[in-house]
Amino acid sequence: MTATKVLISGSSVAGPALAYFLHRDGYEVTVVERAPDLRDSGYAVDFRGAAFDVLEEMGILSEVREHDTRMGGTVLVDEEGAEIGRLPAEAFAGELEVPKRELTRILHRVTAGDVTYVFGDSISALTQHASGITVEFERGATREFDLVFGADGVYSKVRRLAFGPHAEALRHLGLSGAGFSTANHLGLRRSGILQHGRDTAIFLLSTGDADRLTVSLSFSTASPALDRRPRHEQEQAVRTAFAGRGWQVPRLLEAMSEADDFSFASTCQVHLDRWSSGRIALVGDAGYCAAPTSGMGTSQALIGARTLTRALASAVGDHAAAFAAYEAELRPYVTENQAIGQETAATMFGGGGTGPADTRSA
Repeated sequence: MTATKVLISGSSVAGPALAYFLHRDGYEVTVVERAPDLRDSGYAVDFRGAAFDVLEEMGILSEVREHDTRMGGTVLVDEEGAEIGRLPAEAFAGELEVPKRELTRILHRVTAGDVTYVFGDSISALTQHASGITVEFERGATREFDLVFGADGVYSKVRRLAFGPHAEALRHLGLSGAGFSTANHLGLRRSGILQHGRDTAIFLLSTGDADRLTVSLSFSTASPALDRRPRHEQEQAVRTAFAGRGWQVPRLLEAMSEADDFSFASTCQVHLDRWSSGRIALVGDAGYCAAPTSGMGTSQALIGARTLTRALASAVGDHAAAFAAYEAELRPYVTENQAIGQETAATMFGGGGTGPADTRSA
């Protein structure tokens, strides 16, 4: 019997996790990733609840724990940098926190021998027909697959091609921010500093690398439009938002322009009436991002991948029934997480919120 051929777009967390379980169940799996190699960016990700069961089922929980950042608490400061309070480590780090690059490497290592990875390419067109899906790529040759899964993040290419424009799925929660690293001139050791006000927030932390300081500069925005703009426009928006601020701000703004790991993202959720279309389904942030403010991005991706594969295993040969079961089981969990993300974002600035638009869990 010929194995079912599936294509997964995205090699961050949801994609490799889905690839692992699908291969285990006998599928022939290909993962396509637009980046030229494994992404070495991203800060730290945390795990909560049932995500530990997924890591254990994959046989990697012990290895993931070896990379625990062992983050301590976060000091709250006023505009002059004077301490005004403290937050426990769990406020940001969950039950376990590891650098995202380490999780990505582990997931790739445990799947690379069984799964075909194609880096430096992306899907350009999807055409469904009675027996499968014709997939066109930006660089590679056109191929046929039985099923296609989008695990390619908030700005999912699969979702745009199969479900519609990003604007129809994204719900902006009012925050955007720049992230980068610089020299640890504050001497932080596995700890953080947070300063937040009505419209801006600064989050500084040092995790495993004692010489580097991770910086998050967040501010209120009306839309996620800046996400797609050139870096110089994003930097200018940050400078405008933080203009006239004292304490560490001038030094941080200077370091921002010099950073080679600069990133920019808005705090958005993905809301869809359905997570599948014919032979195509979405998993993780591509289908139901709860926003970094929920603290559930990585856990939701892992749990979503396992839930989808279990549904496929229970409805052998009937992908429509499997996709329906997957959504029915997971949607209540996602709805709860999205409510947390919305509530946290709503109280972020000037309303007693507990932190900035932290991108570590996304």
